[in-house]
Amino acid sequence: MSEAALPARFAALVGDFLALAPPDRVALLIELGDDLPELPEHLRSHPELLEPVTECQSPLSVLAVVEHSGAGAVVRLHVAAAPHAPVTRGFAGVLHTTLDGSPASEVLALPGDVAGALGLDGVVSPLRLRGFTALLARVQRQVAVGTQGVSD
Repeated sequence: MSEAALPARFAALVGDFLALAPPDRVALLIELGDDLPELPEHLRSHPELLEPVTECQSPLSVLAVVEHSGAGAVVRLHVAAAPHAPVTRGFAGVLHTTLDGSPASEVLALPGDVAGALGLDGVVSPLRLRGFTALLARVQRQVAVGTQGVSD
């Protein structure tokens, strides 16, 4: 997959990952998880508003909110990930860093197999990579639902 085919922020992060040796890629992943923001109070007090990602090995829930409409639609991403799950948090951090505030059209256009672009094959387990793919699929489905029936 070409970095040019990816949204700019995602492509830049892929470049950051690929510039590192595999062990350092894991360190970057964990750093992104450490930077994952806490949920806003209204979601902390109503966790049922987030959708669980049951394919992940560790507890993870997500809510993608579409703000505005038409070409101006942007995505706000909220993720709850267990603090004791650094890789899971890292994948959530990847999506939050690259997709939060992005146009809905970019989020929907992100290839479902984009996890492979990060150069983490053989570095993290295939099961964890499938969890990342499932997280992205949840986000994209929520964005698609959030943009249905909205026109320019």
